[in-house]
Amino acid sequence: MKKWLVPLIVIGVLVFGIYSWAKGFYNTAVTYQEDAKTTWSNVESSYQRRNDLIGNLVKTVQGAADFEKSTLTEVINARAKATSVNINAGDLTPEKMAQFQQAQTGLSGALSKLLVSVERYPELKANQNFLELQSQLEGTENRINVARDRYNEAVNIYNKHIKMFPGNLLAGMFNLTEMARYKADAGSEKAVDVDFDFKN
Repeated sequence: MKKWLVPLIVIGVLVFGIYSWAKGFYNTAVTYQEDAKTTWSNVESSYQRRNDLIGNLVKTVQGAADFEKSTLTEVINARAKATSVNINAGDLTPEKMAQFQQAQTGLSGALSKLLVSVERYPELKANQNFLELQSQLEGTENRINVARDRYNEAVNIYNKHIKMFPGNLLAGMFNLTEMARYKADAGSEKAVDVDFDFKN
């Protein structure tokens, strides 16, 4: 074997090794990123299910002629705002996620107020349609929580992959940036002050 051929073989093996490593890192990062985007779509799907159920709930409640119009209007407006805030799964910035979460929190607050108000309307509390919708909403809230947790788990896998050495060296070259996690509402870490008012 010619002496000049040995360094070429070593260089070729080295280049192929670097190429294989970079390709493996990039393809794994893309897989993790796409998995995280899919889990975000599942979060949005769960919120969409809630919005659909709320629409049916509002129609049922509107049937109670003397139900407080202001409470109903608040839910309708909050639902419209929540459905108007959309995020592209490819552009999940912390700012956009905060805007999305703020709209969803507003809807949750209005919905809670509506469900508390219903307690004063025995005909609604006895309405089978209403009871079924209320039960489905409770289940949907659980689905939303599970979907958000799964999203954060998927983001965690992706973020660790692109931040750990030596992959972090390639992440910048491939323009792979950290994905935002879904965060709890501000103040949600504080204990809730429950005040039972038993006055009639």
